[in-house]
Amino acid sequence: MSDTFVETTSKSWLSRVAGSIGGIIFGILLVIAAIVLLTWNEGRAIQTARSLAEGGKMVIDVAPDPIDQANNGKLIHVSGTASATAATADPEFGVSVVSLRLRRIAEMYQWEEDKDEQTHKSLGGSEETTTTYTYKKVWSDRSINSQNFRQAGNHSNPPKKYDSSSVTATDVTLGAFKLDAPVLNLLPTDTVLRIDPGIADKIKPRVANAQVVDGKIYVAADPDTPQIGDYRISYWFAPNGPVSVIGRQAGSGIASYQTKAGERLLMAVSGSQDASEMFTDAERFNQILTWAIRAGGMLAMWLGVYLLLRPVVIIGDVVPVFGSILSAGAGLITLAFAIVSGAVVIAIAWLWYRPLVSAGVLAVGVVVGFLLHRLAASRRATRKSTAAA
Repeated sequence: MSDTFVETTSKSWLSRVAGSIGGIIFGILLVIAAIVLLTWNEGRAIQTARSLAEGGKMVIDVAPDPIDQANNGKLIHVSGTASATAATADPEFGVSVVSLRLRRIAEMYQWEEDKDEQTHKSLGGSEETTTTYTYKKVWSDRSINSQNFRQAGNHSNPPKKYDSSSVTATDVTLGAFKLDAPVLNLLPTDTVLRIDPGIADKIKPRVANAQVVDGKIYVAADPDTPQIGDYRISYWFAPNGPVSVIGRQAGSGIASYQTKAGERLLMAVSGSQDASEMFTDAERFNQILTWAIRAGGMLAMWLGVYLLLRPVVIIGDVVPVFGSILSAGAGLITLAFAIVSGAVVIAIAWLWYRPLVSAGVLAVGVVVGFLLHRLAASRRATRKSTAAA
């Protein structure tokens, strides 16, 4: 179910110009933030890559049982069956299962607002915006703040009473090793737990309207026709089974390992994986994260630079067609500027964090550029001599 509300607002040309001038400050802050983010990201990526390379060279494979105390303090890789004997439990709803980790997802039935804007420019620079607000009811595990809705009075969400949570087992062993929360929290909870219908009768004295439907707990008068404020509780867990862990051997436990490069290494995955595979996956993730942050930084820089040119575009909107041409041109120019500037920032960051590598790359670039210039000059000379002949 959903409903809509349409609102039309107008802005004069002068108010738009004034607003765009105020946006210049935000644009400058965005550009500064983008430079800081791109610089930090290169340092983070290099430090992580160095730490993974350092760890990959020194990690040693050990058996899960018995523990060799000679390896205490060293970076180890161990694979085996992780087992918990006691059940991990969510006392609030009386759900328990023997597992390494239990995760509760608490969804509340709430109003959600979607906003669609269409803008029309008029001769003289004024602007008319038609905004369509669509309200629909959804299950969501996040709390949606309805106070910010355009029509909050008719679409009010109550505060969430039950939140999502996670419970970690305290008695997990991997052979003779004991695994604690920092390791177990790295394992995915990807196995669904279907709830026993009998749990509803046990928790009804403290959880009114509790029912179990299709393996989930509903706190609702009628799960088939939920109302705003009703809850749907589902559970996922990490079962006992094979895991692979890389970390510092600390007695009978496994903790994070401090590398000389700066990062602390602690990895855990479900299944049996050798150390080289785990490091390769970590390096691949680091590369993906690096490029994602680079893209985000350049996008922020593009938006910031575009805001700096926004007053010029709005001044051109006195004649809408001219303003549209200016807007398209400003978008292309600022996009190119953001890409080039972002690349320059990344290059400078590399000069700071990896001066020798950067100098080598720069030298190769200079040599290649010189050879291309000589080749072009040679071809021009050949063409001239041929034309003269």
